[in-house]
Amino acid sequence: MTNIISGTEIGKQIRQSIADRVVKLKDQGVTPGLAVILVGDNPASQTYVRNKQKSCEAIGIYSELVKLPEDTKESELLEQIQQLNKRQDIHGILVQLPLPKHINEDNVIATIAPEKDVDGFSPVSVGKMMLGQDTFLPCTPFGVMKLLEYIGVDLAGKHAVVVGRSHIVGKPMGQLLLQKDATVTYTHSKTNDLPSITKQADILIAAVGRANFITKEHVKPGAIVIDVGINRDENNKLVGDVHFDDVSPIASHITPVPGGVGPMTITMLLFNTVQSAEHSL
Repeated sequence: MTNIISGTEIGKQIRQSIADRVVKLKDQGVTPGLAVILVGDNPASQTYVRNKQKSCEAIGIYSELVKLPEDTKESELLEQIQQLNKRQDIHGILVQLPLPKHINEDNVIATIAPEKDVDGFSPVSVGKMMLGQDTFLPCTPFGVMKLLEYIGVDLAGKHAVVVGRSHIVGKPMGQLLLQKDATVTYTHSKTNDLPSITKQADILIAAVGRANFITKEHVKPGAIVIDVGINRDENNKLVGDVHFDDVSPIASHITPVPGGVGPMTITMLLFNTVQSAEHSL
């Protein structure tokens, strides 16, 4: 019998504990504040930003949207970030990606003050994470680690295979697993005979960005399968990187899409924002 790992349910439990921390902060005169910068009119980005704002409001975090037109110059965006860096009432700054083509994402992320980098993307945050130092962890890999923690899996000595090598998910995911003493293998689009490697995984993390890419031929019976992908199939249905119906009968645990990793990403953003506010005391 396969166990479905519900990010919605686990996220609710974590959000309740974050809400309790928000109450304590407000008792000390601090309201956690998150600024979200949205450049342009990308519909998916607008939806993500709306969800983030609603989630903030639900647990008492102050949320401020900075909406800028598509043709905003990079220098104007950097100036906006610098202003938010200086504000005492803003504890977290998030720039919604992707940005318009004429703006360099690396420059933008590097401008966010590390102590307000609640997305965990800045070179300082990434460097500290690599060294195992205290820092803001990138929200999606952090959320995956929380899911694994909640289902009670001991990662020590387990073979974890990560499919994907993005800066946002794949690379940091492997590092966080390594810090918990898992043996980690990275795979990607250029990997030869991918199923022969993924089939060795006790824990398989799919973060490749291709709908229904991972099938039962990729999965060892009894493996824990975490699906980070969010894609649309040919019927415009939301699906993950894992072919759920194909893989779920042989996995011991599996995350669904939607309702798996997605809710955890926003939950950990709230977690990081509140942690930043606590550090400001």
